[in-house]
Amino acid sequence: MGTFHKTLSLLLAGGLCLGAAAQERPLPEGTTVSETALFQREYPRVDAQRRAYFRLYAPQATEVKVDCRAVYAMEKDPDGWWYGRTEPLSVGFHFYNFLVDGATVTDPDSDTYCGSYGRSSAVEIPEGPEGDYYRPQNVPHGQVRSVVYHSSFSGEYRRCMVYTPAGYENSLTRRYPVLYLQHGMCEDETGWARQGKVNHIMDNLIAEGKCKPMIVVMDSGDCGIPFRPKKGEDPGKAREAFGASFPKILIQDIIPFIDREFRTIPDRENRAMAGLSWGGHQTLETTLPNLDKFAWIGTFSGALFLRGNELPTIHDGVFANPAAFNRRVHAFFIGVGSEEGDGLKRLSESFTAYGIRNQYYVSPGTAHEWLTWRRCLKEFVPSLF
Repeated sequence: MGTFHKTLSLLLAGGLCLGAAAQERPLPEGTTVSETALFQREYPRVDAQRRAYFRLYAPQATEVKVDCRAVYAMEKDPDGWWYGRTEPLSVGFHFYNFLVDGATVTDPDSDTYCGSYGRSSAVEIPEGPEGDYYRPQNVPHGQVRSVVYHSSFSGEYRRCMVYTPAGYENSLTRRYPVLYLQHGMCEDETGWARQGKVNHIMDNLIAEGKCKPMIVVMDSGDCGIPFRPKKGEDPGKAREAFGASFPKILIQDIIPFIDREFRTIPDRENRAMAGLSWGGHQTLETTLPNLDKFAWIGTFSGALFLRGNELPTIHDGVFANPAAFNRRVHAFFIGVGSEEGDGLKRLSESFTAYGIRNQYYVSPGTAHEWLTWRRCLKEFVPSLF
């Protein structure tokens, strides 16, 4: 028997050909396949009560659980398949992993995403028509491309994802403003394109005339691991150093590269930056010292380590003269989920009391999650340019 046939026999004997076995338990009535499932997979599934259903083949395992917003025990069938279901989840995008005899593993039936402190599976609990803004519609579509460039600051090749609006390839003279859009901690440059659905959001808003056509650049914020000070390390200094390379790389390498390779309008009036969570922190660390390069600023559930009584002095006094700041920054957006507490609300109120104009937005019913950030983007970009 040849090597290929031996390998195939082993795979079949080991249970990789799982179609027949999988059919022994009927599909849960009233459920549909999640959009995150891989091609022709039957799980994960969701029902009208917003519950998620999972399945895993692990015949040798003694205990399997699924961790999706909470930890749920799964039930083993005689054929080696484990099945589990969550309680009702909020609408939107949810990471999950299986716990197989204590080991954390992803779901071979789901697409894999960068997030939730590593590589994770995910399930999407669909919204109703209110979520159409992030779904593909019958409108002209832009493109998201993967672009490699060399960083003189870090001495390495890096990758960014770049959204160009519909018509970019057909108009060889038109130039566009640019939004630099950052992910959060434990994620990477693919987050906004995959979990965030940035291309659909932009396509739909542009087609409706609600925002101007623009280029959106998404890069790695160098914060793809959890922030944890080393033993004996000062937490404050460790926090300052976490992802601190990115603002320098953006200013020194990314912006010049994008202005050189794409048809941008290369001035501050046509350049914006926004970010979610730790990316919101990086947004302020990048833009506030460089207002000669940015006129539009947004944070979505931002990790903003600011206190209202420090406004006159922080960031080298950039807020000390509110009138001057308001003239230079045309939009200062602070967005947050309603379930995230009132810390950013108090910060917005401090800005307002001090005379700094800002737009405060609350996503109803959401927490520190991608549906909050999709909604924030939808609210932010119409104010740009």
